[in-house]
Amino acid sequence: MALVGLLILCFVISFDMSHSCQNADDFVGASSPGDIVIGALFAVHRKMLHPDEYSVRPVFQNCVGFEIQVFLQTLAMIHAIEMINNSTLLSGITLGYEIYDTCAEVTKAMGAAVRFLSKFNTSKDEVEFKCNYSDYIPRVKAIIGASYSEVTMSVSRLLNLQLIPQVSQASSAEILSDKIRFPSFLRTVPSDLYQTRAMARLIHMSGWNWIGIIATDDDYGRFALESFGIQAMANNVCIAYKEMLPAFLSDSTINAKVNQAFEKIIEETRVNVIVVFMRQFHVMRLFQKAIERNINKVWIASDNWSAAVKVSMIPYIKRLGTVVGFAFKSGNISTFHDFLKTLHAKPMENNKFLNEYMLLLSACAHVKDQELNNCISNCTQESLMYKAGENNQTLKDDFLIANIEPGFIHSTMLAVQTIAYAIREQCQDRNCKNPFAFAPWELLEKLKKVKITDREKEVHFDAKGDMNTGYDVLLWKEINGQMEITNMAEYDLQKDDFIFPDEEKKTEFLNLKKFWSKCSQECRPGQMKKVTASPHTCCYECVYCPENHYSNQTDMDHCYLCNNKTHWSPVNSTRCHKKTVQYLNWNDWFAVLLLILSGLGVVLIVIISAIFTRYLDTPVVKASGGLAICYVILLCHFFIFFSTGFFIGEPREFKCKTRQALFGISFVLCISCILMKSLKILLAFSFDPKIQNFLKSLYKPIPIAVTCTGIQVIICTFWVIFRSPFVEQNFSIREVIILECNEGSIVALGIMLGYIATLAFICFIFAFKGRKLPENYNEAKFITFGMLIYFIAWIIFIPVYTTTFGKYLPAVEIIVILISNYGILCCTFLPKCYIILYKQEANTKSAFLKTIYSYSSKSAGSLTVSQISLETKCPVPQFPITNSCCKSEKISVNGNYHFQMPGQKLIRGKLSPKNVAGIMPRKRLSSI
Repeated sequence: MALVGLLILCFVISFDMSHSCQNADDFVGASSPGDIVIGALFAVHRKMLHPDEYSVRPVFQNCVGFEIQVFLQTLAMIHAIEMINNSTLLSGITLGYEIYDTCAEVTKAMGAAVRFLSKFNTSKDEVEFKCNYSDYIPRVKAIIGASYSEVTMSVSRLLNLQLIPQVSQASSAEILSDKIRFPSFLRTVPSDLYQTRAMARLIHMSGWNWIGIIATDDDYGRFALESFGIQAMANNVCIAYKEMLPAFLSDSTINAKVNQAFEKIIEETRVNVIVVFMRQFHVMRLFQKAIERNINKVWIASDNWSAAVKVSMIPYIKRLGTVVGFAFKSGNISTFHDFLKTLHAKPMENNKFLNEYMLLLSACAHVKDQELNNCISNCTQESLMYKAGENNQTLKDDFLIANIEPGFIHSTMLAVQTIAYAIREQCQDRNCKNPFAFAPWELLEKLKKVKITDREKEVHFDAKGDMNTGYDVLLWKEINGQMEITNMAEYDLQKDDFIFPDEEKKTEFLNLKKFWSKCSQECRPGQMKKVTASPHTCCYECVYCPENHYSNQTDMDHCYLCNNKTHWSPVNSTRCHKKTVQYLNWNDWFAVLLLILSGLGVVLIVIISAIFTRYLDTPVVKASGGLAICYVILLCHFFIFFSTGFFIGEPREFKCKTRQALFGISFVLCISCILMKSLKILLAFSFDPKIQNFLKSLYKPIPIAVTCTGIQVIICTFWVIFRSPFVEQNFSIREVIILECNEGSIVALGIMLGYIATLAFICFIFAFKGRKLPENYNEAKFITFGMLIYFIAWIIFIPVYTTTFGKYLPAVEIIVILISNYGILCCTFLPKCYIILYKQEANTKSAFLKTIYSYSSKSAGSLTVSQISLETKCPVPQFPITNSCCKSEKISVNGNYHFQMPGQKLIRGKLSPKNVAGIMPRKRLSSI
């Protein structure tokens, strides 16, 4: 019976307090007279009854679902007006109010707006149509509200007719900042532009990029969704799905839409963060279903419900997961708390909302404390024993204070204050006790310029009519078994950043990162994103950064390029490594080996020079061209060995210019001297008069050496002047910078080496011609062999040099230089040193003459010495020694020899190998 009585009482209350409109005054929810009246629109009830429940007629339907939070906003407005009336702010001018319930319906709100537009002090509430409303005085001077953006948009368009100021304490849709469409609209809260920006930033900072959205299918939900989509894109956040629920709970499809939304939530397992743009009663319905389905997510709450106590009191709410929300910035509302404690002493005859609340409170007096809000809202809970008297009064005070949403209360009181300050400015030079003192549009101009102090800061409306006070970031967390709404941080609109009151709150914020909500696995440092076929940029694959690229953060869209000239990185690198500068250093083992070989060559030159100096007068030394030419050749070999040092060590401009020139000129001078020796040997043993005459005309030792060397000097000079070698950094190897000498001109290098090769080839031809001359006397075959070594070395050098790179490139040329230099040095001097040191019996005049006689006898063949007559021109020389006698006038040989030089006595004797040396002039013998 108690339950039946409670249901009957709730029905009577709902039917009676839903304000069936018999006349216009019945339409008013709360009112108070004053010199200047302020209108207000609040959604005290959450919906109108469905039209099917009543006959469809053009009448306002009854409203159900008492909203404690909105009711508290009406009380906050009344409290703010009473505070102003009790202060000296308006100097005796009193403010009155008319508060209307919109029931969250545009139709109901438009009815109230029409009454606001009605002409002042008329009994029939007529709205007069005029082309110019400048002198029109409506029923109210300004309006506060409405609670929802969709309602506000419709009302504002109607109020634009008379430019009646409308200051909203809750409507945050971004479109309302458009002063062309809503010129008389202002608000004491920020635009949703900032809320969606803050949400997107929080999501980005928490490491989430794959989220879902649930919104109501009305202007507020659609505009919020559009704004959030833009901000999400700017923060690299992707929206996996968007679910829209009907704007009205009376919609027959709402249950199906809710179930459809949950099917999507369950299907998309990677989405663990859901943004909710909905009214509180929608959230109640959604969360009740979510608890039934065991949905555990991170819920991002919009300002509409983030501080809703009744939502946080849903049974088993902690099963839903974590709730993080954004609420309008709160202020000091301690005076409002005091106002609520004395509410029972306030007159209730002109406040139907308060009367209804008291009746509902009585009907739900036996309900548990945690279910009281739901009971009042629905009036269907089982009634308990009614607690009358003082206890009931205490319960009411605590209950109201517990359900306060500070942001909405503060913004409501702020709206009243801004209107009051604008009235003060407007009434400075006129008597505002007269209702016709000013029109609403005049107050609007003052209201736009109002500046008041709030929380020790000056606040005002910006050019778009918004008061950008900021947001409180709220975190729902369980404390002592109950869900508490705590303040975690503050969002600063200007800095676009979060401000934390202490380290503990900052830690709470950072702990949000433990929740994972991404389309793809996080790409580690050293990797980058690779977009897949998905239309969302947040869905990607992770690939390694290629060579010479790096990434040092997670989830990077691309890898940074290293400076190829100074840095490098391997595949999958998190940083660039500085390239090491390399060159053929002095302490490199290979360089040391080459230097040792060059040093040994110098030592060998010194030893050969000592041997040749010690045995200066021996036939072998004399047969080598004499000590002077040997010293020149040995000096050239020394400079060639010395030039290898310029290829080692850090390249410098001087070293680059010197090394090739020093080597080229020294080598040419060496080859020139060997060429002269080859030509001399060929001349000494040539039997063909034509060839002999040609060789004699060609044989000019000093001019040949100077000319050949001079040409090389000219080549090197032009090379250094016009295309000079220079120091170059080679970046072809990724890890290192090769410091090397760029030859400046490959053509010039080729000409220099080609010229050396040409001289070596000529020398090789001449030496090859004399390869069969007497063994102990002849150098030709060793010169031939030395030139062959040179050619083989440099022919191999060309492909090796062109295919080699790195710091050991100079070593290739050093090796070729050493091989060719050692080859020529050893072939030229070591056989002679061997004879001098180990075959001293062959290093005598008699041994040389014997060898010559033997070679001459073989060359003569079948010819007999007695048959040969030598004349001055020596047309048929028999022996090499007779060629030396061509300067004499006449020599006859008849079995025995008689030999006479001009101006000398006649020498007679028997021709034999023993006395051949005696008849040869010493000068010629030494030259041979």
